[in-house]
Amino acid sequence: MNKPSFQTALTALCDESTAFPSRYLPYFSDLAPQDLSALMAAWLRLAKKRKHNLLSRLAELYQEDNLLSFDSLGAALLSDSDEHVRADALRLLADSEDTGLLPRLVELSENDTDADVRSRAAIVLGNFIELGELEEISKEAQNFVEESLLRLVRSDNEAVQRSALEAVSFSSRPEVEALIQSAYMRPEPGWIASSLIAMGRSASDDWEELVLAKFDDPHTEIRRRAVQAAGELQIDSARPLLLTLLEEEDDEDVFTAAIWSLSQIGGEDVRVALEVLLDQAEDDATLNFIDEAIANLDFTEELNSFNLLAFDPDDDPDQ
Repeated sequence: MNKPSFQTALTALCDESTAFPSRYLPYFSDLAPQDLSALMAAWLRLAKKRKHNLLSRLAELYQEDNLLSFDSLGAALLSDSDEHVRADALRLLADSEDTGLLPRLVELSENDTDADVRSRAAIVLGNFIELGELEEISKEAQNFVEESLLRLVRSDNEAVQRSALEAVSFSSRPEVEALIQSAYMRPEPGWIASSLIAMGRSASDDWEELVLAKFDDPHTEIRRRAVQAAGELQIDSARPLLLTLLEEEDDEDVFTAAIWSLSQIGGEDVRVALEVLLDQAEDDATLNFIDEAIANLDFTEELNSFNLLAFDPDDDPDQ
């Protein structure tokens, strides 16, 4: 049987008398120019509820399948008059590497009338900071984004400020460390959580003590972010705390964060602990998640072994 064309999916989308079939959602990935033009022509006639439902489902699908790309659709909708559409369009651009979008993303982050759109634009800009640190985009482009995010950290909206801090934390610029430290010292739980996200993204060993200090915080979101940061920073001293947490933590989100962080750190007793949890798994979702964690542990241990083998004592400048 021939694969249905995008026109089939578009016809189904425009038929608002019936629910839009999930099987057509992948057809919106990697849209050909003529298909995108046809969709945009039909877009104006669609009801808001139909648009919102489609974009929400596409964003969920995008999180589940990283082989899909909705960049062309997301970019086309950044100027939509509906703030909900603009916000969802930004969710579809979460992993975009298209530097041609940077002027529009900066404009949205600084001047959009909707705070959620501004926050989401800042989040997308963070991806470009990371690309810059990996030398995958030009220094000029990275600097353009950094300057925008540093302005946003001082904006008049807390949600935008926090998103900007989290985004700019990928940067190695010296002023970023002071911003993270300042956020950590604030009394508001939201700011502390954002500072921990930033610490995890910073790739700096300097945050170890501050991250571990929040493992027993009464706020579950702070605990979760501290646990995640420990994994991202591969803090070895967090291992026994995380193993204990697997036995004592009541919050499911903190518990699952601990599993993943252990897979990022590796080391003594981690594999045994994860295999015990695998045997105890009571549903497919839990089973699949722990399977993924064990696969990530395999990667971590392989990478650590490679790094040890690659180290030559004769090259040690202290020898």
